[in-house]
Amino acid sequence: MSRRKTERLLNLVICLLATRRPLSAEQIRQAVPGYDRDGDEAFQRMFERDKNELRELGIPIDVVRDPWEDEPGYRIERESYELPEITLEPDEAAVLGLAAQVWQRASLAEAASGALLKLRAGGVDTDEPVGAGALELRVDTRDPAFPALWDAVRDRRVVRFDYRGAGSESVRTRTVEPWGVVSRRGRWYLAGYDRDREAPRAFRLSRVAGPVTPVGRPGVVRVPGGVDLREMVGFPEEPAEERVALIRVRRGACQGLRQLAGAVREGCDGWDEADLAFTDSERLAGWMASLGADVEVVEPPDARDAVIRRLKGALS
Repeated sequence: MSRRKTERLLNLVICLLATRRPLSAEQIRQAVPGYDRDGDEAFQRMFERDKNELRELGIPIDVVRDPWEDEPGYRIERESYELPEITLEPDEAAVLGLAAQVWQRASLAEAASGALLKLRAGGVDTDEPVGAGALELRVDTRDPAFPALWDAVRDRRVVRFDYRGAGSESVRTRTVEPWGVVSRRGRWYLAGYDRDREAPRAFRLSRVAGPVTPVGRPGVVRVPGGVDLREMVGFPEEPAEERVALIRVRRGACQGLRQLAGAVREGCDGWDEADLAFTDSERLAGWMASLGADVEVVEPPDARDAVIRRLKGALS
């Protein structure tokens, strides 16, 4: 959802909450920023969409028809809009506090911190005194595609992105109806319906190449009943084929790599060559990047490029 639209919806809610009497559509148009510059037909379409979206979010907009007025009026009853008093048990508050500390990515950490601040302002203690600091959980969401795909799932919007399959150097464009973003064994996956293959598929976020582009309008994606997202990411999107990487290894270093290599040949200038079998270029890149200046991936090109991307990311 764009910033401009978010501000318009927020202003609409404030306007309908603050009024003491129902407002007509024309009065709302004049009072709410974001409507006053549109033509009559454009305003009516936008106003209808905004009302529907707010109602889908659970905000009750009442339509009041006055027999003495030609047009209906709109308002939000404060009693229907406000939440009842929230009472949390100590263990429930502790779970919320722990959940808010899990996120590392700033875009989600900010929302979680804001939720904790509101709870504390309401007199709810979210701190956990027992064992605090003994174990700190973190969810790693450093995949560049995560924010855009998270937003797409939230907005129920189709997305398109370039994707590098497991065990393959080729990159293909995929158009997907996102159903959910799931973490499995420390990796993030998008589960959804692949329109190109006309079947449900799971995509590892680390293999998304380039930006994620929204397609069409929000609200069009429907998640089928009975879908188990975690079961979907239990199998790879494509069968992984084993390949062999040629790696230059500094002489006398990386004994673990040498033991796993299929063959190690003595080279020149203080470097040896190793043949290392792999199926996932991103996983191989993570390992090679952790070895720093003691290794250099020579081929295949996609594995070499993956290492370079990791090192550049660490540098930035």
